[in-house]
Amino acid sequence: MSISQYPAKVTMPRLEHPYPTVFAFLLERFPRIPREVWESRIAQGKVLGEDGAPVGLATPYAPQKRVFYFREIEAEREIPFEEEILFQNEELLVACKPHFLPVTPGGAYLNQSLLHRLRERTGIHHLVPLHRIDRETAGLVLFSTNPKTRGRYCGLFRDGCIEKEYRAVGAGRVPDGRDRWLVESRLVPGEPWFVMATEPGVPNARSDIRLLAERGGDSLFSLSPLTGKTHQLRVHLSSLGVPILNDRLYPRLQPSRPDDFDKPLQLLARRLRFKDPISGNWLEFQSERALLW
Repeated sequence: MSISQYPAKVTMPRLEHPYPTVFAFLLERFPRIPREVWESRIAQGKVLGEDGAPVGLATPYAPQKRVFYFREIEAEREIPFEEEILFQNEELLVACKPHFLPVTPGGAYLNQSLLHRLRERTGIHHLVPLHRIDRETAGLVLFSTNPKTRGRYCGLFRDGCIEKEYRAVGAGRVPDGRDRWLVESRLVPGEPWFVMATEPGVPNARSDIRLLAERGGDSLFSLSPLTGKTHQLRVHLSSLGVPILNDRLYPRLQPSRPDDFDKPLQLLARRLRFKDPISGNWLEFQSERALLW
C-alpha cells in the first residue's frame, strides 16, 4: 500500500445549513471514498483538524477551517519513465516530466507523481508546483523552492507573464489549407466531468496554433496557449479537424482502459520564458523530449 508522507487538505465552506460533523462533510465531499475508509482513517488518527488535533467521528463541522488527511492507495501502478531536473536555485526548480506521470498526487496516483518524486529526490519537502500540465502530457513544470517568494512567481502565471510553447503531433492533415490559427472558444466542464465542452458565449480560452510540417498522414504543430483552461490545446486542435495523436478524450471519449505506455499522447510542454521577478533577468527553459515525429 502507498501512504502519503504529506497531508492533503480541504477547507470546510461556510454553508447555510452546515454538516453536523466533519465526518459527514468528508463523506459528501469525497463520494468515491467508501465510508469504511474514512472510519478507518479517523480511528487511526490520520484525519487532523487545523490545530493538529485528531478528528473524531463526532467532531463538529467548523466552517472556514481546514481538515488534513493522509491519502492511501492499495495498489499503485508504477510509471516506468523518469523525470529530469533542468534547473534549480534558491527560488525555482524546473523539471521535465514524462508522459503518464501526474504533477501532483490524485486519483490512483500518490507516490507516482512528479511532486512526490522531486521531494524525495531533492529533500525539499516544501516544494510546490506553480502550475499544472495534464498527466498524459510530457514537458516542463515550474516549482517554487522558497515559500517566501512563492507568491511573486504565482503572480507571473496569474497575470499572463509566462510565454508558453507546446508541440503536438496531430492525427491527420488540416483540411482548410491554412498554416496559422487563433482559436477562441468558451470551454466549460462537460459530461462526464473530466472532459471539457464548448458552449456559446464570450470566449474564455484562446490559443495561437501554427502548422510546422506535414509528413505522411500526420501534422506537427506549435501551440501557444494565451489562456489556461483545462484541456484547452487538446480541444482547440481537435476543433481544427486534427486531434492530437493518441488522444483518448477528444474528439470522442474512448472506453476506459489501462494506460498503453507505447501510445503516449503526442503533446509536449516544450518551452517556458519569463522575466524573473527576483533577479530581473529573462529566463528560458526548453525540453529536449521527442515526440513521435
